[in-house]
Amino acid sequence: MPNRMATAALVTCAAMLAVTGCSSNFGDDKKTEQDSSSQQNLTVLIASSGDAETKAVKEAAAAYAKQSGNTVTVEVAKDINQQLAQSFAGHKPPDAFYVNSDQFANYAKGGSLYAYGDQVKDADDFSEQLRTSFTYDGKLVCLPKDTSTLALAINDDLWKKAGLTEKDYPTTWDQLKTVADKLTKGDVTGLVTGAEYARVGVFMREAGGWITNADQTKMTADSAQNAEALDYVRSLLKSGSMKYANQVDTNWGGEALGKGKAAMTIEGNWLIGGMTADYPDVKYTAVPLPAGPAGKGTLAFSQCWGVAAESAHRAAAVDLVKYLTTSEQMMKNADAFGVMPSRTTALAEYAAKNPAAKAWVDASDYAQGPVTVPGFEKVLTQFNTDIAALPNTDPKKILADLQRNGEQALTKGN
Repeated sequence: MPNRMATAALVTCAAMLAVTGCSSNFGDDKKTEQDSSSQQNLTVLIASSGDAETKAVKEAAAAYAKQSGNTVTVEVAKDINQQLAQSFAGHKPPDAFYVNSDQFANYAKGGSLYAYGDQVKDADDFSEQLRTSFTYDGKLVCLPKDTSTLALAINDDLWKKAGLTEKDYPTTWDQLKTVADKLTKGDVTGLVTGAEYARVGVFMREAGGWITNADQTKMTADSAQNAEALDYVRSLLKSGSMKYANQVDTNWGGEALGKGKAAMTIEGNWLIGGMTADYPDVKYTAVPLPAGPAGKGTLAFSQCWGVAAESAHRAAAVDLVKYLTTSEQMMKNADAFGVMPSRTTALAEYAAKNPAAKAWVDASDYAQGPVTVPGFEKVLTQFNTDIAALPNTDPKKILADLQRNGEQALTKGN
């Protein structure tokens, strides 16, 4: 899960077609017209966080098949962005598939996605922020399959060893700096997180800034608010009370927390499943991210269930997606692999059943969604590279470069 949530670098379709060993047989028997036969054979491509997610999706697909009479084949992608791009270019896409938010606009602009949102009577049960993330040209193209936010996760034992109590949970930037300093000792770093905008970006929101304006028509990266945020992060990094995960020989914040190399990390609710699987004996507490100069802030992540525009089974594929996005199925997924439901009604049920996830659930009310502009993933890839170099780079230069690169992408994408 953590790797899936990180912003992925994009290679062009042409490059993807040149890559060997990633061919797909999806759609070999597809007809250009819609299949009206009683039984239909659907293909589904997912990017799984692990065995638990794969098992949950396959069980749901089997249950739908039994109910509908259709057959459903679920395949787990090794690189879903690459495999989808190749299948679209070859006109043999799967019928339904996961769509990452950083690729959504590319697929929508390219005409690869069938917009079925207007066929979902209760689409309003999905939050406005999530629906906006998967809307293109004014149409809700695909339903968000789940949601995640970021919170501050604290290693309980390391917290107590430092003489801290629940009263010391940080609620401001100043308090975060104070406890991070106090927790940094020996092999333990106060705060460890990923070297990417999908983690550091929370400070931009808390300072009152962000990468674009609300409707993603204008770049707002080169602002005093964003500079203040990156200056703050840089000060923590330079002091040594904050490090990136790779600096403590770990792959992500959850690993650093579980191995006792981090007293605190900024991670999403997928941490629940990761800690249960890999560090079941490590006790931790998730609290809201400390507020910045402009107040509270966090980031939201999601994927949607895409339906291929070229599928010969679009109606059946939409029917399958409706089944996979019921509240009942979302609760099963939450139990199986720790994701939060994207339906507001199911999220309320999830919150009641999982009080330890309260910080992540409550953050949904003010979470910032991803930038979904065609071609923008390349901009974010460069931004991630610059964030990794933040300790030795002027934040204003990083933001000026982001502003310039983003403006070029907006011009091309709109």
